[in-house]
Amino acid sequence: MTHKKKWLVFAPSGLMVIGLGTCLVQWASAMKENGAPTAQWVGAGTLALGVFNAGVSLFGRGVAENVLYQIREKDAAPAEGN
Repeated sequence: MTHKKKWLVFAPSGLMVIGLGTCLVQWASAMKENGAPTAQWVGAGTLALGVFNAGVSLFGRGVAENVLYQIREKDAAPAEGN
C-alpha cells in the first residue's frame, strides 16, 4: 500500500473515530447527570476516552503518511533549473 493510499485511509478514519469518541464522552457525561451509578459512567467515560485517543492516533498516522508521501513526491520530481 502506498503512502498516499495509507494517508487517504488513516486520516478520514481517524476523524470519524475522533467524532465517535466525542459522542461517547457526551453519552458518559449524560449518564453522570442522570444519576447513573459511578462505576457505570466512569466505565463509559474510560471507554469513550480510549476511542477518542485511538482516533487521534489514527489521524496522526495519516498525517505521518502524508508527510512521507510528500517527501517521496518531492524526491521523485525532476530538479528544476538543471
